[in-house]
Amino acid sequence: MALPAPTAGETADPRTAIVTGSDSGIGRAIAVALAGGGLDVGVTYHRDREGAEDTAREARSHGVSAHVRRLDLTELPEAAGVVDELADELGGVDVLVNCAGTGSAELALDMDFDTWRQVVSVDLDGVFACSQRAARRMVAAGRGGRIITITSVHEHAPRVGAAPYCAAKAGAGALTKVLALELARHGITVNSVAPGEISTPMTGQADADPRAQERPGVPLGRTGDAREVAAAVAFLATPAAAYITGASLVVDGGMLLMGPQAGGELGTHEWRTIG
Repeated sequence: MALPAPTAGETADPRTAIVTGSDSGIGRAIAVALAGGGLDVGVTYHRDREGAEDTAREARSHGVSAHVRRLDLTELPEAAGVVDELADELGGVDVLVNCAGTGSAELALDMDFDTWRQVVSVDLDGVFACSQRAARRMVAAGRGGRIITITSVHEHAPRVGAAPYCAAKAGAGALTKVLALELARHGITVNSVAPGEISTPMTGQADADPRAQERPGVPLGRTGDAREVAAAVAFLATPAAAYITGASLVVDGGMLLMGPQAGGELGTHEWRTIG
């Protein structure tokens, strides 16, 4: 069955994308997947310039252009100007993927305010500032667009020792829904992708094979691969996903389904501590 033709303001064929935090892990997999779909990409990094350049080289191997910029989301709002810089180099921005993120592992009662603010600044304020910049560009261009934010299963469920991370991811999920409402009239869809445990440098599993990472508490029995998250993002960036907005696409192997089930199986109180 043929898909309906795009209406006025909808992006029929995205040509450019900016992926924040794409020097490694999920962000890198997303940038490469979008490049494989023919999109020119903007790559950002915080500390790992070499990793970002590697991402750009892999993207270019698909015959597209790729540009690299440093982005420090603790230096807001000025830092979000990188979105405009990359949009100028790319000739516009049809897709923004907010992937840059950080976290903490500390009980809320022991946490200093600076740690709280740093995580929330990167994981929530950064999403707002970058999305606002990209959305203004999309509206001015009149071609519609896609804004996709990488949240986490912790957009939906809490975890001991991750108070600012969970608060920021839940906030980013709510922000996604507000922007979906506000930007719909411009043909811009806004969605989140919520990964579970993915084998990446951020989880200390840079070289791990997800299929060798046994996870009895996850229905599919393993961790996820960054490319599996990237595939979900790539779908949301296509014309085939034009009628999806305000959604949170969970990519977690069934982890979130285990709440009541896992709660009944826990035999100790070790979950109350960080480990």
